[in-house]
Amino acid sequence: MTGDDPAPRRIQQRVHAEQESTALAAGRDAIQTINTTTYAGPAPAAPTALRSLPPDVADFTGRAGALHHLLDAAGPGRVLSVHTVDGMPGIGKTALATHAAHRLAEHYPDGQLFEPLHAHTPGQQPARPVDVLADLLIRLGITAQHLPATLEGRQALWRDQTADRQLLLFLDDALDHAQVVPLIPSGPGCLTLITSRRRLSGLSGALALSLDTLPVQEAEAMFCRLARRAVNASDSAALTDIVELCGRLPLAIVLLAGRFARHPSWTLPWFAADFAAAQDRLGELRAGGRPGDIAVQAAFAMSYQGLSVERQRVFRLLGLHPGLDSDAYAAAALNAIPLDRARQELEELYTDHLLDETAPGRYRPHDLLRAYARELTRRNDPAHERAQATERLLAYYEHTAHAADQYLAPATRSPLSPAGVPPAAAPLLPHRAAALAWMRTERANLFSCLNISGQDAPRVVRLIAAMATFLLQEGPWAQAATLHQRAAGAAHGSNDRIGEARALNDLSSVRYQTGQYAQAVRAHERALALYQGLGNRLGEANAVFSHGRVLLATGKFEGATEAFERALALYQEVGSLSGQAGALYRLGEVCLTTGDFRKASSLIEEALMLYRECRDSLGESAASMGLARVAVGTGDMERADRLLRDALALYDEIGAVLGRANVLIWLGTVRRLTCEFDEATALHRRALALFEELGNRSGQANTLNYLGEVCLATREFEKAAGLFEEALALFEDLGDSQGQAEVLNNKGSLLASTAGPGEGLAVYRRALHLAREVHSHLDEARALIGAARCQTLLGERAGAVEGLRLGIGILRRIGAAEAEAASAYLAELEGDEPGEPPPCGRHDRT
Repeated sequence: MTGDDPAPRRIQQRVHAEQESTALAAGRDAIQTINTTTYAGPAPAAPTALRSLPPDVADFTGRAGALHHLLDAAGPGRVLSVHTVDGMPGIGKTALATHAAHRLAEHYPDGQLFEPLHAHTPGQQPARPVDVLADLLIRLGITAQHLPATLEGRQALWRDQTADRQLLLFLDDALDHAQVVPLIPSGPGCLTLITSRRRLSGLSGALALSLDTLPVQEAEAMFCRLARRAVNASDSAALTDIVELCGRLPLAIVLLAGRFARHPSWTLPWFAADFAAAQDRLGELRAGGRPGDIAVQAAFAMSYQGLSVERQRVFRLLGLHPGLDSDAYAAAALNAIPLDRARQELEELYTDHLLDETAPGRYRPHDLLRAYARELTRRNDPAHERAQATERLLAYYEHTAHAADQYLAPATRSPLSPAGVPPAAAPLLPHRAAALAWMRTERANLFSCLNISGQDAPRVVRLIAAMATFLLQEGPWAQAATLHQRAAGAAHGSNDRIGEARALNDLSSVRYQTGQYAQAVRAHERALALYQGLGNRLGEANAVFSHGRVLLATGKFEGATEAFERALALYQEVGSLSGQAGALYRLGEVCLTTGDFRKASSLIEEALMLYRECRDSLGESAASMGLARVAVGTGDMERADRLLRDALALYDEIGAVLGRANVLIWLGTVRRLTCEFDEATALHRRALALFEELGNRSGQANTLNYLGEVCLATREFEKAAGLFEEALALFEDLGDSQGQAEVLNNKGSLLASTAGPGEGLAVYRRALHLAREVHSHLDEARALIGAARCQTLLGERAGAVEGLRLGIGILRRIGAAEAEAASAYLAELEGDEPGEPPPCGRHDRT
C-alpha cells in the first residue's frame, strides 16, 4: 500500500498540500487585487500544473481485488465517470486512488489534476468549493480577472471548460457530497476519483468502493516489505499476531513496520509479545513512537472532532459495550436515548466509517477505534455516568433474554424474574422463532455481559438462568456447564437457595447430554435436596425427572421407571401438563429401549395428546419421533418415515438442533432397513456432525453404531469393525450397558461372517449377559438369535433351537417385527436345510 519508506512521501505530500493551499490563496488574492486596482496591461501567462497527481506508491502492495475493480470500472469503456473510495481513517484510500490514477493517467491527455479537500487535515478548514474551482479554472488557463465571483458562476464556467476535455480529477479527503458536487467535470471524457471517510450516499451517479481492512496475507506481505525482513516459518505465527493486533489497518501496519525496521536486534516473536502486552496500543502506533508524531490516534481524532457533541457521546459510550457488535436497542440503552435516534446515530457513525455494519442493523467499530472510544469515555465521561450506562446495557440484555426464555423454556421451569428497571426499548419477540433468533444473534454479547458482571451474583444467576434452555438446545455444552457451575457458586455465596437449585438442575441436564452421568447425578441430587428443603414440589419433580433420565441412559430401566412414575405423580400434584407429558414420554422411551413396543406406543400417544393440549411443539416433535421408533420396531417403515418427516419439520421450525440430529439418525435407520444404503450413510453422517458440534457423546456413539450397521449390510467389514469399536469405546466410557449390548450384537454378527462362528458366539454371549443385566428385552432376543445362528454353523443344533425359541418368544411378546424372520429361520432349522436370516432386516435398532 505504501513505498519502502513512508516518511519521505508524507513530507512530500505535505509540501504539495501546502503548495496547493498557497495556490488557492494566491487565486483569492488575485481576485481581490482585480477588484481594487486598475488593469495595467497584458501580463505574461503564468505556467499551470496540469499533471499534479501525488507521486505513485512505490512497490504498491495488496488491494489487488479493489484495484482491479476500480481500474475496470473507471477505465476505457466505463459507464460512470465518478468513482468514490471510502473507508475508515488509515484504511489506505488515498494510496489506492493514487495508484489507480497513475495507472489510468494515459487515457486523460488533457491533464490529471489533484485537489486536496482537507476534510480532516489538522489545522485546516475543509476547502470551500468556490476556492477549489478558482484553482482548477486557473490551471485550465482562465486568468484571475476573468473568474466569476460566485460559486454558481465558477461552476458553470468549469463545466463549460471541461465539456470537451479528457481530464482526470482526483479529489482527496472529501467532507461530504455538497463539497464535491460543484467540482465534478461535465465532459464525457472526464473521470473523477474521490476519496472520503464518509459514505457519499448523496452523490448520485457515482460508483462507490468501500475499503475494508486488509486480508491477513496482504497485511503480512505489507508488513514484511516495509520492515525489510524475511520471515521464516517459525516466525509466521508472530507475524500473524502482529497484523491482527494492528487490526489489519494499513496505517497501523506502516507505523509498526517502520518501528520494527529501525531495530535490527528485535525478533518478530519478541516484538509481537511486546506489542500484545502494551496497555496503550494506540499510543504505540506513532511514527517514531514519540508524542506529537503522526499517529493512528490523530487520524481517528480528526473524524471524532467532526461529529456533533451528541454523536461524540454515542461513539464514546459504544466503547463500553463488552461484546463484538450492537444494534439500535443496545445503543439506546447505553445512551438513554429513544430508539429512533439511536438508529439515526448508528447510521451516521456508519456513514462516517467510525462503525462497520456486520449485518443489517448491527454495527461494530474496528478494534483500534473501539480502543479509542474507550479511552475517550475514560477521559471525558465521569465514572458514575459510565457505570450508569453499563447498568442500563446489562439490564437491557437481562430483560430481553428473560423475555426470549419464556418461549424457549419448558413449562416445568419456574423462571427467575429479572431485576432492575426494564429498558425503554426492547425488540418485539412475538413467538418462539423470534426468541430463538434473538438468542442466536446475541449469544456472544450475553457471554460478554457475564464477563463484566463481576461480583454481581444475583445478575449472574438470573442471566445464566435465562440462557439455560437455549444453551441446552444448541450448546456449546462445555461452556454451558461452566456457566451453570458459576451460577450455582454465585447463588450459594449469596444464600439464594432457589437460584442454586435451579443452576444445579440445569447443570445436571447438561452433564446428561454430554454423557457425564455420575456428575449429573451429583448435581441433581443436590438440587433435589434444596428443592425439598424449600418445599418446592415443581422443582422436586424436575430433579427426580433428571435422575430418571440418567438411569435410562445407563440402562437401569427399573430404576428409571420408578423415577419417572414418581415425577409423574409430582407433576400431577402441581398440575403441570407439560411435566406429565414429559414423564409419560420417558416412560414410553423405557419401553422402547427394552423392546416393549405395544406399551411404548400407548404411553407416547398419551404424552402426545398432552403436549398438544399445552401447545408444546418441542414435546410434540419428540413424541412424533418416539412413535416413529415404534413403527420401525414393528416393521411399518412407511409410517415411520412419515412421522419422522413430521418431527423434522417441527424441529426445523423451532430451530431445535439436538432434535434434528436425533430425527436424522432414525431416518437413516429407515433407509438402511429399506436397503437405501447410500442415503442412509448420508443421513447418519449429517447427524454425526451435529452431535459432534453439540458435544453429545451418546448421540455420537449411537450414530457410529448405525454407520457400522450400514457397512455390515453392504459387506464393508473392515469399515464396520472400526465403527463398532469406536461406538463400543464411547458406550463403555459413558457407562451405557444397553448401548454396549447393542454394539456387541452387531459385532457378533460381523465376527460370525469374518472370523468364524466361534468368535461370533463368544461376543453374542457377552451381549446376552449385558442385555439381561439391564433388562433390555430386544437386545436379549437379538443376542439369543445371533448365538443360535453361530451354534448352527458349529453343529450345535439343539442349543441353537433352544436359543431361537427363547428369542422368538421375547420378540413376539414385545411386538417386534423381527419375530417373523426369526420364526422362518427356526422352521428351516427344524427341517433338513437351515437357511440364513434376510440381510436387510437383521440389524435394526429401536
